[in-house]
Amino acid sequence: MASVKDERPQLMWKPKADRSTNIHDFQSVVNDAFDLNLKTYEELRKWSVTHHSDFWEMLWKYADIVHSLPYDEVLDQSQSMEDIPEWFRGARLNFAENLLRYDDDKVALYTTGEGQEVKTVTYHQLKKNVTLLASALKNLGIKKGDRVVGYIPNCALAVEAMLATASLGAIWSSTSPDFGVMGVLDRFTQIKPKVIFSVDAVRYNNKTHNHLEKLAQVVKSLPELEKVVVLPFVGKPDEIDLSNIPNSVLLPEFTKFADEWPVLEFAQVPFNHPLFIMYSSGTTGPPKCMVHSAGGTLIQHLKEHLLHGNMNRQDVLFYYTTTGWMMWNWLVSALAVGASLVLYDGSPFVPTPHVVWDLIDQIGVTILGTGAKWLSALEDKKVQPIEAHNLSTLHTILSTGSPLKPASYDYVYRSIKEDVLLGSISGGTDIISCFAGQNPTVPVYRGEIQTRNLGMAVESWNDEGEAVYDESGELVCTKPFPCMPIYFWNDPQGLKYKKAYFNKFAGVWTHGDFCSINSSTGGILMLGRSDGTLNPAGVRFGSAEIYNIVERFEDVEDSLCVGQQTKEGERVVLFLKMSNGCSFDKALLTRLRTTIRQRLSARHVPEVILETKEIPYTASGKKVEVAVKRILGGEHIKNRGALANPNSLDFYYGILELKQR
Repeated sequence: MASVKDERPQLMWKPKADRSTNIHDFQSVVNDAFDLNLKTYEELRKWSVTHHSDFWEMLWKYADIVHSLPYDEVLDQSQSMEDIPEWFRGARLNFAENLLRYDDDKVALYTTGEGQEVKTVTYHQLKKNVTLLASALKNLGIKKGDRVVGYIPNCALAVEAMLATASLGAIWSSTSPDFGVMGVLDRFTQIKPKVIFSVDAVRYNNKTHNHLEKLAQVVKSLPELEKVVVLPFVGKPDEIDLSNIPNSVLLPEFTKFADEWPVLEFAQVPFNHPLFIMYSSGTTGPPKCMVHSAGGTLIQHLKEHLLHGNMNRQDVLFYYTTTGWMMWNWLVSALAVGASLVLYDGSPFVPTPHVVWDLIDQIGVTILGTGAKWLSALEDKKVQPIEAHNLSTLHTILSTGSPLKPASYDYVYRSIKEDVLLGSISGGTDIISCFAGQNPTVPVYRGEIQTRNLGMAVESWNDEGEAVYDESGELVCTKPFPCMPIYFWNDPQGLKYKKAYFNKFAGVWTHGDFCSINSSTGGILMLGRSDGTLNPAGVRFGSAEIYNIVERFEDVEDSLCVGQQTKEGERVVLFLKMSNGCSFDKALLTRLRTTIRQRLSARHVPEVILETKEIPYTASGKKVEVAVKRILGGEHIKNRGALANPNSLDFYYGILELKQR
C-alpha cells in the first residue's frame, strides 16, 4: 500500500474553547456512571468501542428512547458479528412513536420545491396527518411485516406515509420519481408491496414531468398491489386521469378509508423488527435488498443527530436529498430530536444557483446537508454565497455521497462561510448511517473526515488484517453495532449477507472502502471503493487518490479512474471530462502524469488517459466505477435503473484504444 500522508493537514475550523456540546454532556454522564475521568473525544471514543455494550446502554438512556417494555439484555456477547447478534432483547418500542413524541405548534416540516412557496406542517398537524393515513392503511388490512412503498418526491406525504407505515409495524421502502421503470421494478418486484404512494407529476429543471405514465407501468408489474394512492402534487385533482392505473385513488379519496374519529396506535415491536428496506446501487446485478431494524435505525440516528450533530429543538435541518437515497431516512429521524426539517424537491440550480442559500436565509436553516458533487458544481459555477447571503443561522454544512475533495474545503471556507463546521460524513446504505463524520468538539482539517464515530469500532486494515495508520487500508468494523442490516430480503441462509461484509476477514465487517487514518489528527481520508481497487504492478490504491490530484486541474471538470485487465496484468485507465472551452491535448496529459508521479508514485500514473463526454453517476452522486470496469472487461451491463444518467454507459463500450489484441 502506498502512503497517503503527503503534507501536514491544514486547520480549517476549530471549536470555541468555552463551547459546551451534547458530547461533553454525554461524556459527563458516562464519567459519573462508571467513575471515569474521560477528558477528550478520543478517550470517549475508545471507551465506547472497548465497552460497547455499556456505551449503547448509556445512549439508550441519554436519548430517552420511548418504549413500552424494557430490555433484558443489551447484547448477547456469545454471538459472533457474522450471526447478527440481537440488541436490546426483550424491549418493545415503535419507531414512529419516537419520531412523533412532540405534539405542539412548532414547525416540523418546511416543504418547498422548484418555483414553489414555502409551506409548513407543525408537529401537531404532522401527528394528525399520520393518524389519518395509519387508520386508512389499517382498515385496508395493512399489518406488521407488510410492505408499503413510495415512488414519490421529497414531500410531506412521503414522511407522513412512512410514519403511518411504521406506526403499524409494517415496512417502508421508497424510490424517487427520477428512477426509471426498470430501476423501480428491480427493487419493488423483490419485496412485493401491498400499497404504493406516488404523485401525478414532478417539476425539475424548469419542466413538468408527467409521472403517471411511469407509475402505470410499475403498477401493472406489481400484482400484489392492493391500492395505489396518488397525491395531486402538480396538477389539480379534477384534471388527473387515473383510469389507466388499476386500484388507484387520489389521496383525498384514500383518507376516506380512515375511521371517523381515528386514534393513532403504535404497534409495539422488538428492537430488531424490520422498518426499512434499502437497496444497493444494482449497477452490476439485481439490487440487494437490505432490511434495517426499527431500534437499530432509531438509536444510531439519535446518536448521530444528538451527539455528532449537537442537534436540539432549535435546529432547522435541510438535507438536499431524494427519497431514493438513505440520507432521506437519516433526515427524517431528526424529528425524534424535535428539530424542524426542510423538504425540497427539484433542481438546486433553478431558478438560480442561489436557491438553496436563499432558503437558508428565509427559513433560518442551521444545518445544511448535501453531496460532494453539488459543492464542486457550485465552485465550477463560481457561486459566492458569502457575498450575497447572510447565512448567520448556519453552523454546520454536511457532505456525503462521495469523498469531499480537499479543494472543496477551500471553497466552503473561502466562498460560503468562514466559521462553519464542514462535516464530511461517510457510511452508507448498508448501515443506513455513518462510520465516521462531523464532530463539534474537534477541529476540521482540510481533506479529512473529523473522527470515527462513537460506538463504531472502525479501523483501517492491511491485507494481513493488521491495523495501519497513515496509509491506505480496508475500512473495517471489528465489533457489532445496532444498525447492521438484520438480513437481506430473499436471502434465507444469509449467504449474500455474509459474502457482502464478511468474505475478506472472518467475523469482521469489511465495508468495501479504502481509507487512511491520520495518526496525528485522528481524521480519516476516504480513498474510494475497494471493489474498484486499482492494482497496477502490485501497487493497490483507491481511485480517490487520483481524483484528488486530477480534479484540481482547472481544465478538468470531472474524471473516472478504473482498472482494466490485460494479458500483462492490470492497467489503470483514466477518463477525463474537460471543462468548457478547455482542450484535451498532449500538454495537459504531460502535466497530469508529471503531477501524479510527483505526488504519488510512477506506478500510480494511468497507462491510458482518454477523453469522455459524460461520467456515469448513481442517483445519490457516486461515480459508477465498477460497472465501467466490467464493461472494459467485456461484460454487458443491463441494470441501469439506479443511474442518474443511464445513457452515459454507452460511451464505454467498444473503445478502440482499449481493445485487447
